[in-house]
Amino acid sequence: MNPEKNEPIMMKGSEIVIECLKRQGVNLVFAYPGGAAIDLHQALIGSGIRVILPRHEQGGAFAADGFARVSGRVGVCMATSGPGATNLLTGIADCYSDSIPVVFITGQVGSSMIGKNAFQEIDIIGMTRPIIKHSYLVFDANDLPQIINEAFELAASGRPGPVVIDLPKNVQQQLCTPNFETHKMIGGKIPPPADSADIEAIRTAIAGSNKPCIYFGGGIISSGASAELRTFMESYHIPAVSSLLGVGAIPYEHPLYLTWLGMHGATFANYAANECDLLLTFGARFDDRVTGNPQTFATTAKIVHVDIDHSEINKNKFADIGIVADIKEILAELNKKPLHREYTNWFAQISEWRQMFPMTFEDKTATIQPQKVVQMLSTLTNGDAVIVTGVGQHQMFAAQYYNFKFPRQLLTSGGLGSMGFGLPAAMGAKSACPDKMVINIDGDGSFQMNIQELGTVQMEELPIKMVILNNQHLGMVAQWEDRFYGGRRGNTVLKNPLADRPYPDFATIARGYGIPAREVYTLDELEPALKEMLDSPGSFLLDIHTGYEEHVLPMIPAGKDYKATISR
Repeated sequence: MNPEKNEPIMMKGSEIVIECLKRQGVNLVFAYPGGAAIDLHQALIGSGIRVILPRHEQGGAFAADGFARVSGRVGVCMATSGPGATNLLTGIADCYSDSIPVVFITGQVGSSMIGKNAFQEIDIIGMTRPIIKHSYLVFDANDLPQIINEAFELAASGRPGPVVIDLPKNVQQQLCTPNFETHKMIGGKIPPPADSADIEAIRTAIAGSNKPCIYFGGGIISSGASAELRTFMESYHIPAVSSLLGVGAIPYEHPLYLTWLGMHGATFANYAANECDLLLTFGARFDDRVTGNPQTFATTAKIVHVDIDHSEINKNKFADIGIVADIKEILAELNKKPLHREYTNWFAQISEWRQMFPMTFEDKTATIQPQKVVQMLSTLTNGDAVIVTGVGQHQMFAAQYYNFKFPRQLLTSGGLGSMGFGLPAAMGAKSACPDKMVINIDGDGSFQMNIQELGTVQMEELPIKMVILNNQHLGMVAQWEDRFYGGRRGNTVLKNPLADRPYPDFATIARGYGIPAREVYTLDELEPALKEMLDSPGSFLLDIHTGYEEHVLPMIPAGKDYKATISR
């Protein structure tokens, strides 16, 4: 109402959108303008919401993803119609694969033009249907308050994920009197409270076990259950392994945590998960990068599977006890009556595996190895930095050799494996947590996929530290070529054969964007260069030339089991 004239206030649809975002507590959006989104950007002017302009819509999508991962809040990304919307697809799919809550708002051609192949028209609703929790094509601005509130509720509730809102231009320009008070909670598919029978079933399974093992995933972090999990591990005295997305829920140095398992996980973690007699699976989904062939994974174990998404139960691996619930509630109930046992023989066996299969590498004293870079970075930062990776060998080295301590500390594209994720996701993380050190550990191939976001880093004054482990190759694929294809290079070499130095010159490119940078070629230069980067007040790029000889080990070949592990 207009307080002076006691008249209803008329607002454009675009203005209603921005007001709804403010009422959701949104203070930052990643948005790229265009003809079908111009009204949204006009409405953002003077709204109090900070707009970060990426240099590519995919960069904006990954930035919103990184914002949501590190903060636990719903990220917001906007783009225009047509190519603006299609450029979001990889980012939307990444959020879907890793259960990240982001609301994507796209402009669309006018309602009367939909279906007529109008300029920059695209059916983004149809395109995104397999990779979202829900989507809305809005035809009446009066519906916007309900739709936007629903979108945020859906994105954050249950198993988090992306939601798309498609806004035709005429709806953005439509004048109406919005009713912001009519929102009804839709009460999505929220699992019922922890059932006492389920709790007793788990406790009975534990009581009958001599070799129990916990396998937890990103659901622990999404549900905020890290403290409950730690209490459970300690009070029941049960060792734990995690998926890659579970990293950080329990500190690496915790004596009961065997770190992460799977294709490039610790061998002793793989042995523990596969040779236990009870696998307590909490907020994990038996991903193929964890199990290899699921038919040969944990074959002697009774399996308890607790997940908030009912579709995950029995999808990849049969569960003897399958429970749809919030893992935080389940653990809280289990912690009321701990069953502490010593499991002396079991821990002796795990200790033997640790000694037989340590997580280490051959130290080549005269060269810069990527493992050494990560170890030194961990030491110099005391393990306190938020680490954001691209995808490839550097991603695995970062997860293996950085000493992670807390939830939402490792931000990485797990399920989709999206190259180009690192730099823009680091932008989003730093925007959400300006007081934390944010370091993008990337590869030269992955970094180039969204290298244009250096412009955003500089213009938005985001003091991100960027470490490129530069081996002039698409390292992970080259590793597979070395191991399984006789070393033949099928378009995995990135260096310029005509150049007398590594290509491209990342340091010069960074300086072109106004970002300080340095190259590192020798081991003697490494520590001083890392310290210079960490001590710099703003953003800084460090291009570290590592060579391409190092392989990520251990490695379980795709589809094989833990006994086929390659260790050298």
